[in-house]
Amino acid sequence: MAATLSLLKLLILPQKPNPSPSKPKILSPQTKPLAVLKTSPTNPQKLVTEAFRHLESASLPLTALTLSFFLDPKNAVAAGGEFGILEGRSFALVHPIVMGGLFFYTLWAGYLGWQWRRVRTIQNEINELKKQVQPTPVTPEGTPVEAPPSPVQLKIQKLTEERKELLKGSYRDRHFNAGSILLGFGVFEAVGGAINTWFRTGKLFPGPHLFAGAAITVLWAAAAALVPAMQKGDETARNLHIALNTVNVLLFIWQIPTGLDIVFKVFEFTTWP
Repeated sequence: MAATLSLLKLLILPQKPNPSPSKPKILSPQTKPLAVLKTSPTNPQKLVTEAFRHLESASLPLTALTLSFFLDPKNAVAAGGEFGILEGRSFALVHPIVMGGLFFYTLWAGYLGWQWRRVRTIQNEINELKKQVQPTPVTPEGTPVEAPPSPVQLKIQKLTEERKELLKGSYRDRHFNAGSILLGFGVFEAVGGAINTWFRTGKLFPGPHLFAGAAITVLWAAAAALVPAMQKGDETARNLHIALNTVNVLLFIWQIPTGLDIVFKVFEFTTWP
């Protein structure tokens, strides 16, 4: 405060040395208004200068006063009723409800992805089985000998029918859409949960729930970043995509107990709405 006032004093109101006493000068009519301005007790420049001198002398008490606001965290936090319903119980329960739904939606998206993977891998199984099929025997005249289908042929027929049914499910597009929705709503609500905590308490609480939630959000983004390589047939990217989402689900399950503890605290320390 003292430094600021001193700077303003130097920049705005430069001081000039008082002139030494000299013989009074006779003022002309043209200069008389200017002389009155400089010697009048109501001179605005003199009043402002005196005010700044008093403020400068009070800089230490003012500094001590403002320092108390920085030392008291209650004056710097967000909580305290400023945000109304955003600090209430209704808004606080949005995050656990949405994340609970996203947990089951994650399992559903994983199921769709596994079915799409089955569509791809089942064709590889069929191709491998076709290599094991023995040529059809023929008579000396060249007529194929009728024989019951071999076990390999029966399995090929079964897998072919299964693949046709899987293709009707459009699992590829459904898994892509589910993953996009999960990524969008998941990241939005992960950030929203942290903001809601700040609304209610004025701070975040570093701990398992916060760190696990951050890790889940990062895994969502990393898994989605592998999609272009997966669409080009990169099997390594596909396996890594599955591994990341598996870890994601495990973290989600591990986060449920800590999330329930926070819900109990919400009911304890907040009111409706």
